Amino acid sequence: MTKIAYVSYHIQEVYTPITEDEESTLLNFLLEKGLAIERVIWNDPLVDWEKYNLAILKSPWDYTDHLTDFKQWLDHLESLGIKLLNPFDKVRWNMDKHYLQEIADAGLPVIKSLYLEKGSVLNLSSLLAGFNVDQLIIKPCVSAGAKHTYVLREDNFADHQEQINDLLKENAFIVQPFMKEVFEGEWSFLFFNGNFSHCLLKVPKDGEFRVQHYYGGSVSVQETADKYIQEAKAYVDQFAKGCLYARVDGLLVNDQLNLMELELIEPYLFLNSHPGSLENYYQALTVQLNS
Repeated sequence: MTKIAYVSYHIQEVYTPITEDEESTLLNFLLEKGLAIERVIWNDPLVDWEKYNLAILKSPWDYTDHLTDFKQWLDHLESLGIKLLNPFDKVRWNMDKHYLQEIADAGLPVIKSLYLEKGSVLNLSSLLAGFNVDQLIIKPCVSAGAKHTYVLREDNFADHQEQINDLLKENAFIVQPFMKEVFEGEWSFLFFNGNFSHCLLKVPKDGEFRVQHYYGGSVSVQETADKYIQEAKAYVDQFAKGCLYARVDGLLVNDQLNLMELELIEPYLFLNSHPGSLENYYQALTVQLNS
């Protein structure tokens, strides 16, 4: 029988994305299906990885804070011949938001982006003029949970300039125009083994732009037009082949889905939002186990 490592993290409240304990719900569901699966912490030195045939990345939510260790851990698993879900190449590619440029270059709609490479100095006036807007979003190319994400305007730039330039000494940043559509909500489309499962809408609280629950954002189950599902699926078909799970996050801009993130590492899957989502996940995993 295939022995599966269900990869998690040393639990810290700061990383808890939602009140629902999705990690335990899914693990218990898979155990009830008879799978030989157990929760392990990715950077626990006591884990004997050689006893596993397959590893599922469920919630290594702290990996961006330990990026070098995480990359070494991926290399170690690969050297042992362990199958990883999602695949190693997709995970490595998806770590850094430069991947959005590759998707845009392929002709799929992506929120317009520029990159400030490590060692750059932020020139706000030039960026505002380049985008022809009066405010920008800037965030690290390797980050999660809106960490070090700023809305910048001429009137607040002095408050953040020094901190961002300090961060730029060691990190690349992605810069995007601030999209007013975020106030209408950010869509998340969930796919398992390339098949659509469910979708939902994440809306920021009044006066906020970040949709995470710890910033007061709310999540609601939504039905949506097949048109948007097919638009979301285009990202998965082209850039998430072979993936057990994928979450497409985007905004509707002029009645077209525009990608914000294609989440292939450790996205929250909102499995509590749809009655068939756990079974959809299991069926997709079954296909992967038999491939």
